Amino acid sequence: MDEKRSSDTSRTWALQDRSVQPLNRIRARAMRISPTEAERKLWWNLRHRLSSPSHFRRQVHLGHYIVDFASHGLKLIIEIDGGQHAAQTKQDAARTRFLENEGYRVLRFWNNEVLANIDGVLEVIQSAILATPTPTPPHKGEGKE
Repeated sequence: MDEKRSSDTSRTWALQDRSVQPLNRIRARAMRISPTEAERKLWWNLRHRLSSPSHFRRQVHLGHYIVDFASHGLKLIIEIDGGQHAAQTKQDAARTRFLENEGYRVLRFWNNEVLANIDGVLEVIQSAILATPTPTPPHKGEGKE
């Protein structure tokens, strides 16, 4: 194993400085460390009470946005909105448009809805999960030309 590399072949290394973390990644990590009461309650219920095989992640960085909960396999996003979202409907609409253009469905709930009616919220989420179409694999011999 004493192979020597020729000096004329240069190696291409990562062009991005990995010691510098994107601001949204830092924000998402901070938001995971200190969730709101509604986020904490929904997260516990998503992990322990949903009967379907779904894998949700918290505070996920998608594009320029950080979403509260995302299931990449189901292409489903759950957002929990606090009172500040009542005043920023245009920004929320643009955010939802972006996420839908990426192929995700977005479910939005108010904080007080999650805190006061978690069973109803879980029912809506479960319905959305069951409504998610799963791609059927091609039968033997299909799909090949």
